[in-house]
Amino acid sequence: MKLRDIILKENNKTCPAATQDLILNTKNRDAAVKAEHIQYGPLNVSEPGTYWKDIAKYWNTIEKAAKGTNCSNCVAFDISPRMEECMPGVTSDEDGKLGYCWMHHFKCHSARSCRTWAKGGPIEKDYISQDWQTRGEKV
Repeated sequence: MKLRDIILKENNKTCPAATQDLILNTKNRDAAVKAEHIQYGPLNVSEPGTYWKDIAKYWNTIEKAAKGTNCSNCVAFDISPRMEECMPGVTSDEDGKLGYCWMHHFKCHSARSCRTWAKGGPIEKDYISQDWQTRGEKV
């Protein structure tokens, strides 16, 4: 039995469906990209185009401030040990790492952002991750 399965079984939690189902993950991510109120991006963090300028305009701030509001420090960005076990493999690169977005239910890269960003993260503790999952099940 994998460590992931042991941890999740002990806490009666499974991996979020989108971490295990590529089609569902892609559907949820694409919805977050296209939704006017979310605008997940940029597509390529190395070549962001006007993404940060546009987000700064939306929040009525400067680009430097907008670039500081990314998934890596969002309250809904889950990089807890249990979530790392739910990921498909090595999930980091020179720009950041993959985690799970509890607001929009997809695998999310830490160097990206969206209009629903909220200060307070990331989620690094299993019990907090499990709480987000439990609360999400009630919706």
